[in-house]
Amino acid sequence: MSDVIRLLPDSVANQIAAGEVIQRPASVIKELVENAVDAGATDIRIYLKDAGRTLIQVVDNGKGMSETDARMAFERHATSKISEASDLFALSTMGFRGEALPSICAISQVEIKTRTEDSAIGTHLIITGSKVENQEPVVCDRGTNIMVKNLFFNVPARRKFLKSDSVETSNVMREFERLALVNNNIRMSIDTGTRVMDLRAATFKQRIGDIWKNNLDLHLLPIDVDTSLIKINGFISRPEYARRRNPLQYLIVNGRNMRHPYFHKAIMNCYDSLIAADTQPCYFLKFEVDPASIDVNIHPTKNEIKFEYEQEIWPILQASVKAALGKFGAVPSIDFNSDVLPVDPLPTGELPEQPTLDIPDNYNPFAVETPDTFDGGEFLGRRSNERNSAFSSGESRKGYSDYYGKKEHAPSNWDILYAEFLRGRRNTDSEAGSDTLSYQESAPENKFLRGESQNNQDPSLPEMEEKQMVGAFCIQHSLRYIITSSREGVIIIDQHRAHVRILFEEFMRKVEQGGLVAQGVIFADTISLDPEYQEALDEVKDELSRMGFNLEYEEENRWRISAVPSILKNVDPRDIILQILESVIDDSVNYGKEGNIVKGFTEKVALVMARSSAIQGGKKLTDDEMEHIVGELFSLPDPRYTPNGNLIFTLIEDSRLESIFR
Repeated sequence: MSDVIRLLPDSVANQIAAGEVIQRPASVIKELVENAVDAGATDIRIYLKDAGRTLIQVVDNGKGMSETDARMAFERHATSKISEASDLFALSTMGFRGEALPSICAISQVEIKTRTEDSAIGTHLIITGSKVENQEPVVCDRGTNIMVKNLFFNVPARRKFLKSDSVETSNVMREFERLALVNNNIRMSIDTGTRVMDLRAATFKQRIGDIWKNNLDLHLLPIDVDTSLIKINGFISRPEYARRRNPLQYLIVNGRNMRHPYFHKAIMNCYDSLIAADTQPCYFLKFEVDPASIDVNIHPTKNEIKFEYEQEIWPILQASVKAALGKFGAVPSIDFNSDVLPVDPLPTGELPEQPTLDIPDNYNPFAVETPDTFDGGEFLGRRSNERNSAFSSGESRKGYSDYYGKKEHAPSNWDILYAEFLRGRRNTDSEAGSDTLSYQESAPENKFLRGESQNNQDPSLPEMEEKQMVGAFCIQHSLRYIITSSREGVIIIDQHRAHVRILFEEFMRKVEQGGLVAQGVIFADTISLDPEYQEALDEVKDELSRMGFNLEYEEENRWRISAVPSILKNVDPRDIILQILESVIDDSVNYGKEGNIVKGFTEKVALVMARSSAIQGGKKLTDDEMEHIVGELFSLPDPRYTPNGNLIFTLIEDSRLESIFR
């Protein structure tokens, strides 16, 4: 039997490692920029072509590499950062495992020019798929100029699954923001071909303002805490500037970005009762801890970090955030020095006047005067007064049983009272006018809701299965669910999801009939977009215009919303546009495929508008509104699920009910 276990070639091993380290163009930029930071660069420039597919170029003015180092840097696990295992627990640099450059050159064509300060001639190196093709001297500036061309050229499966240019560019911009925020003392610039951002070396607060504009730095509260365990400094946003969409939340540990749900929860707890439930604050916090107390080697991309003293850091972090919120007036407080009421003080020695009540001597608070609104009313009023007089005069309690102990004395006019109630309800419905859908004048499709015969149904309505026929009686439970009956059992409907489905079908129908009509707004709103949102807007601006949204460019990152679809009522257009752009840059959706962008984007916009316009859980509905929702829902061809697959209603069959009570 021959041996079957063998070592993998270096080129294959590097491609496997690249699958963990290099996921997309943004991963390449992260690794190359961190190498430039470790090299002591003070100026880093990034250039992209085709969102990084064709070219990623990073130029820095760091200390550069010698001829030997340039060759060794692309060997697997070659590094200058560590020499023994104990060095892993005292790291002060970004890269240390020697995996980035070998992984990059394994799945691309790499060209590098580098020179050290004490060398007159630099080195030019060309590597394709881990194979060195050429190395020669070259005249170049001090530092390193590295070009990564044709990413994933030899791994077509990985290249095929890259997203559209807008999505990949948004990911690159997001990664650039993280790197620029951490390294605020370095000048950094990026040119994506459609957008240029040049950031000066500045303070941490200035760098925040330079990246996100919109006067964000003016809405921040500072934090500066120094303990023996951890040092925390940075900024948190005021509660009134919490964001519903795209909150900016960054945690930085020893100069390295990280994700940490445990510390995120600690910060969020400090904002309880200060912000709305559907909003989140922005925060930019830097942690400085002993490198030996953290482990940055638990994830291939080093985005997750393990802390030795997580539980001890939690109260320190919470206390620092709460102190900042209280110290700078972010939490409402009571001024005990101010007067409660604006009144003049009384002269010394005077007392306020005592209130006087004019009460008749024969006043009896237990007497009840009942108007004669129906037969028996006079009897009740008279008996009530007589009973109260008997109690006030000290008569025996026997009188009470004489009046009310006999059954024939109890009022028996409930039919008249109920008739008055029905008459009042009809008057209320008639006064409502056209604001509510009248029961008698409801849409034709609601005829089956009132239990009318199938033969009398409007012939223009689609035929429905027998089990979908529901009754007119609807009740609302917990201000979220509509409960009605059918021939098969009891139907429980989520009112928000049902309305979303109804509005989605209506929007899609109008788009197919010629598009949504744009309606100009008198007082136009403005919206400020972060860099990745700018890229997404450039990609779908024409489609937004076709859907009825008109956006006019004002300045660097600000747009004016001059028109919205006329079908939208009582919604915030800024929130809808942000939701739409979020869906564009979502990794799970790819609008870049030819033939799919129009349809996919139209459905996504229709769903966003429907969810924003639909009634929410917690809203009390009238009987007519519930009947209208039920009728519209069950007139749709597929009413069971929302467009994104959420269940709208469930049926509890009669057999199930019988088994419960049996």
